[in-house]
Amino acid sequence: MDTTHQQATTSPTTRATASVAAILAESAARFPDDVAVVVGDQRTTYAELWSETLAYAGALRARGVTAGARVAMLIPNVTDFARVYYAVLALGAVVVPVHALLKRREIEYVLRDSGASLLVCAAPLLAEGAAGAALADVDVVTVLAPEPDGAAGGGHDRLEALAASSEPLTTYTPRHPFDTATILYTSGTTGHPKGAEGSHFALLEQVNTNLLTTFDMRRGDVLLGALPLFHTFGQTCTMNTGFRAGATIVMLPKFDGDAALTAMVDHGCEIFMGVPTMYIALLDAATRNEARPHLRYAISGGASLPLAVLERFQAVYDAPIHEGYGLTETSPVATFNHVGRPPHPGTIGTPVWGVDVEIADPATADTIVLLPHGEIGELVIRGHNLMNGYLDRPEDTAHAIVDGWFRTGDLGTKDDEGYLTIVDRTKDMIIRNGYNVYPRQVEEVLAAHPDVTMAAVFGVPHAVHGQEIEAAVVLRADATVTPDELVAFVAGEIAAYKYPRAVHVLDALPLGPSGKVLKRELVERFGAERETVGPAGIEPTTSTV
Repeated sequence: MDTTHQQATTSPTTRATASVAAILAESAARFPDDVAVVVGDQRTTYAELWSETLAYAGALRARGVTAGARVAMLIPNVTDFARVYYAVLALGAVVVPVHALLKRREIEYVLRDSGASLLVCAAPLLAEGAAGAALADVDVVTVLAPEPDGAAGGGHDRLEALAASSEPLTTYTPRHPFDTATILYTSGTTGHPKGAEGSHFALLEQVNTNLLTTFDMRRGDVLLGALPLFHTFGQTCTMNTGFRAGATIVMLPKFDGDAALTAMVDHGCEIFMGVPTMYIALLDAATRNEARPHLRYAISGGASLPLAVLERFQAVYDAPIHEGYGLTETSPVATFNHVGRPPHPGTIGTPVWGVDVEIADPATADTIVLLPHGEIGELVIRGHNLMNGYLDRPEDTAHAIVDGWFRTGDLGTKDDEGYLTIVDRTKDMIIRNGYNVYPRQVEEVLAAHPDVTMAAVFGVPHAVHGQEIEAAVVLRADATVTPDELVAFVAGEIAAYKYPRAVHVLDALPLGPSGKVLKRELVERFGAERETVGPAGIEPTTSTV
């Protein structure tokens, strides 16, 4: 075997290098006086942000963080998220963002599983963060603690104070392009969360592809940073892409529809990125606030956006919505209704540059068998955006990436123009009396009812039909519709085997960190109720919860 090429590309003195930290470093050099981040009335320029990041990196180095070390961070959407994120990367270390709403045992799991050596925790989140770190035997440093360090700091070292007494870095440490830059934990809807390892190359190529051929984003644009930055959507599409372009990101520490609308108007936001629940909240806020931002366009991802919500938003905010699709494991964007082309509502667009997305036979596990256009199958993805793998889970990685394709677990179709449509998750598909029922189709009908703001359709075990179809909905505050009327409404729109036999009215649907509805919880809750009362037969049953 000829190893000449292998030796040349892996030699420490000749190999190519890369770093996600270069995103901020380069923009600070090119646009030093441009505003990078706005939080409330605080504005931070690119030069200031990079200087403060290098100071934080020096402080972390003084605490023993070295290249390759894993550093967890539990910080909301504030400027310190960017400072800590790029400081860790500047050291050549690996960032492990932690979901800001996790409880101590969940935080302990992430810290142990990732092998994190340190947790950087915002003082307001110390109650659970420090407790989780103590359970995992991981040291903690804080940000956002008052000075002098009081109760809010919990007696932990303040990163700001450490930065003031440490030697800052002068630049970032280069890494091999395929070294791991981030470990992002999946939402765990099918079991324990898994850490997806994102490489410097995949993340940088994603950002460049977003800017060159996918989004319409440029220097000086103002973006609303409402998506949680610990999640891949906000982290890559808002923060990394925004900073690479030289845009200004208006961060919201906690999303609220009214606050988001006010912030977009006050700061002149031109681009909004959100998940469906955010679009629903903004529509609700618009009923109380007549002011409107001058949005150029909006981006939706994270979960399927009901067509009724898309149409309402475009009418109320006079901005086209471009839907895309991606996963933590794909950095995340794999397909998009590319800006510059008329979007195809109801689709997730076409593959982004350099990425292949096809439809495969979901029943063939050990190899990829592609299906013709128009057939329903599993979306599979290959390209520069794939993760390195699941941390310390070679079997899970081998199951997920087959023949170079990532198996998404999502069902969809591809038309002759290359546009893809999500039908549903393979695990969410309902089989009633031998017929396949795709919950998304039923949800679209429910979402079109004027009294419904959110809907989730799921299957529960049934002794006669195998599975029975049920729905959970959230209604508008002034809604008058009854569950029986909703059942009849849907029954009048789709085939008899598809409509829900039970509708449950809830105050809120259970959501995961990316805004997806956790249908597993609905199945567990209402499936257990059905087992308690026995099968309901074929007649509709309704309830208000």
